[in-house]
Amino acid sequence: MRGKQYHRQLKLTAPWENDAGYGRKLKTHRNHTKIIAQPGIVMKVLRRKRIVLFIAYFLLLVLTMLNLANYKWTKVPQQCNHQMRIASYQGRSDIRFLYRPYLAKKRQLVYVLTTWRSGSSFFGELFNQHPEVFFLYEPMWHIWQKLYPGDAVSLQGAARDMLSSLYRCDLSVFQLYNSPGGKNFTSLGLFGASLNKVVCSYPLCSAYRKEVVGMVDDKVCKKCPPQSLRLLEEECLKYSTIVIKGVRILDVNVLAPLMEDPSLDVKVVHLVRDPRAVANSRIKSRHGLIRENLQVVRSRDPKLRRIPFVDPNHKANKKDGSDYHSIGAMEVICERTSRTLRTALNPPSWLKGKYMAVRYEDLVENPVKILRNIYRFANLTTNHDIEWFALNMTSGSSSSSKPFIVSSRNATQAASAWRTVLSIQQIKQVEDYCHHSMAVLGYDRVRTAGEAKDLSKSLLTVSKL
Repeated sequence: MRGKQYHRQLKLTAPWENDAGYGRKLKTHRNHTKIIAQPGIVMKVLRRKRIVLFIAYFLLLVLTMLNLANYKWTKVPQQCNHQMRIASYQGRSDIRFLYRPYLAKKRQLVYVLTTWRSGSSFFGELFNQHPEVFFLYEPMWHIWQKLYPGDAVSLQGAARDMLSSLYRCDLSVFQLYNSPGGKNFTSLGLFGASLNKVVCSYPLCSAYRKEVVGMVDDKVCKKCPPQSLRLLEEECLKYSTIVIKGVRILDVNVLAPLMEDPSLDVKVVHLVRDPRAVANSRIKSRHGLIRENLQVVRSRDPKLRRIPFVDPNHKANKKDGSDYHSIGAMEVICERTSRTLRTALNPPSWLKGKYMAVRYEDLVENPVKILRNIYRFANLTTNHDIEWFALNMTSGSSSSSKPFIVSSRNATQAASAWRTVLSIQQIKQVEDYCHHSMAVLGYDRVRTAGEAKDLSKSLLTVSKL
């Protein structure tokens, strides 16, 4: 009787009983109710969950410790992949360059500091021919073309910043001076690329081999397939020495931030030449230097009073204007050269042991000896083929009539050609602009036109450097 009453009460309190579809849920609910009704089973389940949670927590703690240990290990530079990590960001413009880990052996960086018409094309070729040198010819030309008519002095900072990138094999800096909407720079788009042994040689081009000494024919190189700057960057990273020749850095003090940078090992080879010979060559090639002459002349101090050197017997002609700018540019060039020489005579810590002056006249007089000195300074080794190349290029039987072209010539005769070409007024004007640098470098002044034309008398003395 009591069982029946209990069953009726269960029916009254079970609303799912009217729905035949919930028959299975009824059975499940009853089983669940049966488990709850037994506290021992509940405690057993909770203990198992507690054990599982403890094990999971312990495993998570172990994995965290292992991950932390692995992170600390990877922060320590490993010798096996050190070079790989360096190369991974070498070719990008990134502030990480300033904080990159130092190489065990730094790449040797050389800047050829010189000016227009100082024999720098031939001088640069001595590095271009070396199989271990990545050579760039006048890369700052792009800055001057893009920022024309900016004066020479105001462009010094931009030129230095470009060098900072190039010495790290970051060639993307050239894109900054590309024409708006122009095509991306390629290997053949760089100034002087058609004469560059790296650009025109394997693996970038099959026309030449870098280890074979000899001039590059620009007509042949121009047929090479243009390569991306990224590929040229990768090629740059293979070389232990980078040499850049430029005429647009006017003063070695501009390079001080680069030479003080502990991540760079920059040395400066200062190629100099008799300023009167430089002026003569500038006049001879005035049509190719019109823009450069104007940019340099714009840097002159406008407050400085200048006394013109006038020849009363000379009649004005059309070329006098360009000659004026050619010689007028010597004022700025020599004033900046004097700053370099004053610094070199009393070198600060960043310049000691990193500066070498080379007179062009000494180079063409004794090319093999001077070449060996230059290579020794740049930590390079010479060989018979390169020495023969230097000797052959300075002992030709003719003088080139084309400026900016490197060819075999009688370089000694060319070095003194100014003495029979320039007027005494032009000579005096150049000497007035350049008297300090001439005195330091060992170039004697002349008193008369006859003394200038007397080629039996040498005007070279011992340099003070």
